[in-house]
Amino acid sequence: MNARLPVLCALIALGLSGCGGSGPSPAQRQAAVDAFATVQKVFQHPRCQNCHIPGDAPLQFDAGLPHQMGVVRGPTGHGAPGLPCSTCHGEANAPESYGPNAPPGAPHWALPPPEHRMVTIGLSAPALCKMIQDKNENGGRDFAALLKHVGEDKLVLWGWNPGGTRAPVSVPHAEFVAKFKLWADAGGPCPAS
Repeated sequence: MNARLPVLCALIALGLSGCGGSGPSPAQRQAAVDAFATVQKVFQHPRCQNCHIPGDAPLQFDAGLPHQMGVVRGPTGHGAPGLPCSTCHGEANAPESYGPNAPPGAPHWALPPPEHRMVTIGLSAPALCKMIQDKNENGGRDFAALLKHVGEDKLVLWGWNPGGTRAPVSVPHAEFVAKFKLWADAGGPCPAS
């Protein structure tokens, strides 16, 4: 029992001193908040926010114009019954020979489902930060699942290769993922304003 006493004292001291669970240092927190500026830039780029919409009609083009053809989200995010997104949007971008405004494509092309819209349009940095972390908005994802989503999901990755004359997301994907991870690893601190 005496051999265990130093270990027990060390564990108690760590707990009392706040080590191993006190959160990021002020410098780490500031670096994470600074990294969130990049996360915000990506989430509010037209490639993302054209589908993360408050209503049920997606937007298109860099100007965020209402989607042509009267397209709507539908009950699951895959379009209206009888007019699913896959009617026009394939598993990959159309060949260049189809023209610059041919419907783009990526695996599982869809809008977020109505119960998890993750609306990014017009949100302030603090509001966007809170929304991204809200499991009621983000499909029940924790930071690990969010990181996997933004790092590996083929529909998300399409934003960096949108085809036609569409502008890709302006931040390189690897940089975005690194900034997202830095922010998430610090517990997702939100900017004050």
